Amino acid sequence: MSDPVRIVEMGPRDGLQNEKTLVGVEARIAFIEALVGAGLHTVEVGAFVSPKAIPQMASSDAVLRGVSHVKGAEFHVLVPNEKGYDAARAAGAKVVSVFAAASEGFSRANINCTVAESIERFKPVLARARDDGVKVRGYISCVLGCPFDGEIKPKAVADLAGTLWDLGCYEISLGDTIGVGTPAKAKEMLRVVAANVPAAKLAMHFHDTYGQALANLYAGLEEGVRVIDAAAGGLGGCPYAPGATGNVATEDVVYMFEGMGVRTGVDIDKLLAATNAMSVVLGKPPVSRVASALNAKKKRAAS
Repeated sequence: MSDPVRIVEMGPRDGLQNEKTLVGVEARIAFIEALVGAGLHTVEVGAFVSPKAIPQMASSDAVLRGVSHVKGAEFHVLVPNEKGYDAARAAGAKVVSVFAAASEGFSRANINCTVAESIERFKPVLARARDDGVKVRGYISCVLGCPFDGEIKPKAVADLAGTLWDLGCYEISLGDTIGVGTPAKAKEMLRVVAANVPAAKLAMHFHDTYGQALANLYAGLEEGVRVIDAAAGGLGGCPYAPGATGNVATEDVVYMFEGMGVRTGVDIDKLLAATNAMSVVLGKPPVSRVASALNAKKKRAAS
């Protein structure tokens, strides 16, 4: 339980793409630089998708090029197909992510195809990435529940994870996209998936809609998973889950694990500064409980 955890920072991509405010390239670059400066050395910085579909991710090529000078960091970008892969590679991408859903309903609503069709779309991406020496991370959405299909069987998640693993993904991120999971269900799902993919190659991507994300992460830690996706300030949400909050807040994750003696390598004061700067850009306070508490504490100290 005391082994370090690695946090994959999702704020600049999965966070901002679900915010109503469009954030410009310079502000996104500054955000990423600040996050890396806080000790978050793996950051997803953009998505090479249609700007008509997701205008928040427009100019991801300029963002990726704009952070290329940052040393000691690994930058990820999301690609839905070969066209996205071509654009990502042209911008200098060295790590790309592909995504599929554990439920047919979500797959059809989100990317307008079946789960099997989604896999066929990114098979050429994985083949080309292998030839190009590019790492590929795989995402699975709705691993603990779907807004359309309801409960998701752990075997469905495990089968899809095994497919992604066999196709060459170096890591599989398991997403509770609408944040409905609870610790017992999270543990069961992770145990079943770990039969197909080593626990060391799994990541937990838990949203906090029902306030269960930290408890679920703790349960996953007990199962041997040591990679966590989180978003500074709890940015984001899910358009298919009414009232859904974003990813679990990076500040909350760091506070909990460091308090347990589990090292994250993150400077929480620098992280808070990065979160506060983006909150100003978005014109709203962070969702993170820890960020809110620390900001209130600083305000009291200054008065």
